[in-house]
Amino acid sequence: MSVQFGRWNFEGEPVAPEYIERVNAALAPYGPDGKQRHSKDGLTILFHAFHTTKESRREVQPRILPSGAVITWDGRLDNRTDLVSQLGDFVSADSADVAIVAAAYNRWGQDCFGKLMGDWAVSIWTPGSRTLLLAKDPIGTKHLYYWLDDRQITWSTVLDPIVRFAGKNFSLNKEYIAGWLSNSPAVHLTPCEEIHSLPPATCALVRPGKCTLAKYWDFDPAKRIRYRTDAEYEAHFRSLFTQAVERKLRSDAPVLSELSGGRDSSSIVCMADIVIARGQAECPRLDTISYYDDSEPSWNERPYFTKVEEKRGRTGWHINVNPTKPREPNDGPAMQSPAQAFGNRFVPTPGYDGRTSPEVAKCLSAQGNHVLLCGIGGDEVMGGVPTPAPELEDLIARAKLRELAHKLKLWALELRKPWIHLFWEAFREFLPLSLAGIPEHSRPARWLQSSFVKRYRAALTGYPSRTKLFGALPTFQAYLATLNVLQKQLARTALPFQPTYDKRYPFLDRDLLEFLFAIPREQLVRPGQRRSLMRRALAGIVPDEILNRKTKAFVARRPLAAIAEDSTDFTASTQNMLSASLGIVDSQRLLDTLQRARRGEEIQTVTVRSTMCLEGWLKDLFTLGCFDFGAIPKPLMPLGEPVRS
Repeated sequence: MSVQFGRWNFEGEPVAPEYIERVNAALAPYGPDGKQRHSKDGLTILFHAFHTTKESRREVQPRILPSGAVITWDGRLDNRTDLVSQLGDFVSADSADVAIVAAAYNRWGQDCFGKLMGDWAVSIWTPGSRTLLLAKDPIGTKHLYYWLDDRQITWSTVLDPIVRFAGKNFSLNKEYIAGWLSNSPAVHLTPCEEIHSLPPATCALVRPGKCTLAKYWDFDPAKRIRYRTDAEYEAHFRSLFTQAVERKLRSDAPVLSELSGGRDSSSIVCMADIVIARGQAECPRLDTISYYDDSEPSWNERPYFTKVEEKRGRTGWHINVNPTKPREPNDGPAMQSPAQAFGNRFVPTPGYDGRTSPEVAKCLSAQGNHVLLCGIGGDEVMGGVPTPAPELEDLIARAKLRELAHKLKLWALELRKPWIHLFWEAFREFLPLSLAGIPEHSRPARWLQSSFVKRYRAALTGYPSRTKLFGALPTFQAYLATLNVLQKQLARTALPFQPTYDKRYPFLDRDLLEFLFAIPREQLVRPGQRRSLMRRALAGIVPDEILNRKTKAFVARRPLAAIAEDSTDFTASTQNMLSASLGIVDSQRLLDTLQRARRGEEIQTVTVRSTMCLEGWLKDLFTLGCFDFGAIPKPLMPLGEPVRS
C-alpha cells in the first residue's frame, strides 16, 4: 500500500520546494519505506513506498520508460504469471509489478487496464503529448483523488495534502454529506466540490484544463456459467476461492487475518491454511485477530472463532471491545477529535481518520504483519441475505409463469408469507419510484432540514433505482447494485497508518465475482439454504458449527445504551450547531429526538450518532480553515496555512 502524489502546472512553472516538503511530510506516515521523486517541466511526482512483497523492494518509482513516459503504480498485481507469459522477453518472473505494468502499457496502451488483476491505482505522464492518464482497479479498493482547474492538476492517493496545501478554500460538498448520512456517498464524491475521486474501472485522460473520463472494463451481463450438477459448481467455486485467498496472501512478511467467528472470515482463514500447507502461498505464516465482548448478551463470538483456532492448532490475538473495561496503561490517550488526534490534518471521512487502534497496532508490531485480510463482501456476494426477489424478478422478466408459480410456493412456505406478498415485493422493483415509494429504513431522518432533504433526497436515500425489465437479467442488475454499495463503502474508508498496513479482500477478487455473477441465483440461495453454494463447497474445510450457524449476531443493545449514556453531552451539543447554520440539521427536532431517547423511546440510534459525528467533523473542518463556510465567521487562526505552489 504505497502512496503517490503529483502536481502538474500546465504553464511549466516549477512546483515550489516548500510545497513539496509539506506534501512529503503529509505522505510519510503512509509510506514509511522510503520516498522517491521525479520533477521536470512543471511536473512533480512523489512516491512513498510501503513494501509488502519481495518484488516491491526492487521497485524504482516513478518509473521512466524509454519513450519518456513516467509511470507511478500503487498496488498489487495478482495475475503476474499470466502477464509475464503474454509479454515474453520484456519482463520475467522476478520483475517488479510496476515493470510488468509498464511493459503491458507499452504493448496494449490503455487497453492494458482491463487486463490488470488486483488492487491498484496508476498514473502515466506522457511528455510528448502533454497528457496525464489516471486509472483505478475495477473494484475500487485503492483511492485516487484529483483536483483540476485552468492552471494545474493535482492528484494523490491521500486527500489531505491536496486540501491543506492548495492555497485556497474549497466548497463544502453537501451531496457528500447527505450520502454519508445514508452510509453511501457516491464513489466519485469527496467532501470538496472541486476535488473528485476517480471511480472504479475508470481512466481519466487529462490535458491542460480538460479531463475526459471513460470506463475501461465492466462485468459482462451476457456471461453465463451452467453446469449439470451441483458438484461442478462447488468445484469451480473452491478453485476460484482458493485462488482469491492465495492472491491476497502474497507477502514477504506474516499475514494477519480477521477472525470474527462468522462464515466469511472463518472461510478465509481455513482456506489460507490449506494454501499455505500446500506451499502455494508466498507468505511465511498466517496470524489471526479476533474481537470479543463477553458482557454483550446478543454478541458472543468467542465460541465460534475458538472452533477455528482449535482446527488450526493456534490461538490468535484476542481484543476485548467492551467499552466499559478499565483502560490499560499502554492503551494510549483518551479519544480526541479527529483534527486533534491526527496532527491537524484533513480527515476526509467523519468518524475515522485512519489511525490504527492501540490494540491492533500492538498486534501488528508484535507479529510483524504488513497485510490484513478482511471478510468484507462475503455476506453480500455469497447470498447472506436470503431474499428470493432477484430470482423471482428473472422469472417475471422472462415471462416464465409456471416456474414463477412453483418458486413462489416454495418460498412462501419457507418464509411463512403469503405468495402474493412475495410476488408484490418482486414486481414492485420494476415500478417507478413515484409508485413504489422509498422503504421506511431508507427515509431521511426527521431532524434534517426540509430544504436539505428536498435538494439531496437521492443521496439521503442511497441513490435508489428501479430494476429494468429489459436488457440484463434482474439478478445481474442486483449483483451490480450490491457491488456498488461495497464500492461506496471502500471509497469512504481512510487509509490506515501508525502503523501502516495493507487491507485486502478475498471475496472481492474479480475472477471470483465474475463467476458468482454468471451462475444461476439458485446456486447461491435456496429455500431454507442461505449461502447454499458456500456451505456445500466448504464442507469439511470450515467447521460445521460455523457453516451451519443460523445467523451471525447483531448487537442491538449497545447503541441504545450508548445513546442514553451520552444523551447529556449530545443535548449540550445541539446548542449552536454548525450543521444547523449550514442548513443541514434542525437542532430543535434533534433535541426532541434525544429527549425521547432519554425517556426510553425507540429512535434511529445509528443515524443520531452519525449526525453528532458529522457535527464534530464539521467543527474540525471549520477550525482547519480550508473550506468556505459562507457567512459563518472564519476561524481567527486557521491550522492549515496555504503555501505557494
